[in-house]
Amino acid sequence: MTDRFVLRSVGEAVATLTLNRPEVLNSCNRQMVDELRAAFADAAADDGVRAVLLTGAGRAFCAGQDLAEAVPPAGEPTPQIGDIVANYNALIRAMRGLEKPVVCAVNGVAAGAGANIALACDLVLAADGASFIQAFSKIGLVPDNGGTFFLPRLVGTARATSLMMLADKVGAAQAAEWGMIYRTVPAAELMTTARALAVELATQPTRGLGLIKRALNATWANDLDRQLDVEEALQREAGGTADYMEGVRAFQEKRRPRFVGR
Repeated sequence: MTDRFVLRSVGEAVATLTLNRPEVLNSCNRQMVDELRAAFADAAADDGVRAVLLTGAGRAFCAGQDLAEAVPPAGEPTPQIGDIVANYNALIRAMRGLEKPVVCAVNGVAAGAGANIALACDLVLAADGASFIQAFSKIGLVPDNGGTFFLPRLVGTARATSLMMLADKVGAAQAAEWGMIYRTVPAAELMTTARALAVELATQPTRGLGLIKRALNATWANDLDRQLDVEEALQREAGGTADYMEGVRAFQEKRRPRFVGR
């Protein structure tokens, strides 16, 4: 598939993915979602990619679903909204299943599906003028893209309920204060800061970081006993990696480790 709506580049072991429909605030259509899902699948398969950086072109991160596609002009077939959501679900599963760190640089508004795509990333940085909006209730829909899963766990049930039912805009500073995102950055510094973070993560023992992500995915469904078993199994796997041995040797030799991601 030829990418039209997602720009890709790879450098310093970081795959940078840029949502690229700036004329409609990077609102999602089916092809954009397909391209983004394919990009995450390719990042998973490419040993040369050790981290992913996701952002948007222009003045927005993503304004959510393109309603022109969801409700086309009279006379044209209207897609089943459940089919649209199923396509998003495949994307979120690809993002959470990618055992490499994913940094999100939210450069402007992140609304509806766009907000929840951002929240599905591992570390979210936002420009100081960015905002997050659970816009679904304004058109009689339910938050999707994992919003009803991630948001209550990030900010608590009371805040998540109010944000989903009232569709209040949350500024970047408030989002950081509530624990919705990792941190805010001055807009002029966002991409430099986000890229530096992604590059730094790519130099780390990324196999171990992937196992951390697997453990975090599991903990949301486990009780303590099951999660202790998960930790034991993952620690056995981590202890067999080349990066673990390199980290121990580097500590003993008082030098900077040279991790290779396996």
